[in-house]
Amino acid sequence: QLQAFGGGLVQAGGSLRLSCVASGMMFHLYRMGWYRQAPGQQREFVASIISRGDTNYAPNAKGRFTNSRDDRKKSVYLQMNSLKPEDTGVYYCNGVRGTIADHWGEGTLVTVSS
Repeated sequence: QLQAFGGGLVQAGGSLRLSCVASGMMFHLYRMGWYRQAPGQQREFVASIISRGDTNYAPNAKGRFTNSRDDRKKSVYLQMNSLKPEDTGVYYCNGVRGTIADHWGEGTLVTVSS
């Protein structure tokens, strides 16, 4: 089970830090990711991280967002800086373990005002 939180309303140029806490899974075996779904749009990839710390970012997140994890706390974080109105959407936490498991949490809403 995954639970994301930390969303909110922020002005353009501001920052937010999203957190996602896992339970009932061997967290360190999972690639953890963040996805965003804007109103009327499909869910899209934002960032991911594996246990050894390797990260991957969507082009529009690179340089502004930082994905990190703490396996002892079974948590993953997304630090979002220099937010833009186009970053608005529901952010979902995802955990994938090869083809064995694919978990999604409830999203947290991020609204960036211009």
